[in-house]
Amino acid sequence: MWSLVIGALRWLAAHPWVPVVLLSIAAVAVGVWVHRRRETARWNQVRERGLRYAMPQIDALHHRQFEEAVRDLMRRDGCPEAIRVGGAGDNGADVKATDPFGRLWVIQCKHRRAGLAGSAVGTPDLHVLNGTGRPVHNGDVVVLVTNGRFTDKAVAFARSQRLHLVDRHLLAQWAAGATPLWELLGAIPSPRRPSSGS
Repeated sequence: MWSLVIGALRWLAAHPWVPVVLLSIAAVAVGVWVHRRRETARWNQVRERGLRYAMPQIDALHHRQFEEAVRDLMRRDGCPEAIRVGGAGDNGADVKATDPFGRLWVIQCKHRRAGLAGSAVGTPDLHVLNGTGRPVHNGDVVVLVTNGRFTDKAVAFARSQRLHLVDRHLLAQWAAGATPLWELLGAIPSPRRPSSGS
């Protein structure tokens, strides 16, 4: 083994251009990789800035894709670290995002394939969200988003508990426009910190 190492070192000493070529190839490969990552990130930002959804697109989504669409809309609005956390054991949160003002958003998503014709979202879903949105997830803004509608009891309960509801009509406005959700909702908490633009 030792003689192989010595032999390899002697060969490299006799051919000093080989390590230089290998290091050059490695440097070029790393440079290409870094460039591609930067380009991908740049195009993702461009895509997110221009992201729009029409309601027929949203209605056709699977419920996981709906959660991803809500996450992407939050990213478009200036929450680059928005994540989808939905699934078993999500404790009522499908999407979490921190807005440019430092507020943590905890969002539960309820997709209805039939849209307005589907079953209305009722108070049981809001009970779960209300029980976890602030106590478990430490959310500042707790929201339930649906491409359908809410029962009257759900609307009254949400108002009494400072929960925010995004129904089909508000979702259509948010998804098709460029206005951040926090500008479409009323009575949200004050910013934790100033925006980077102020």
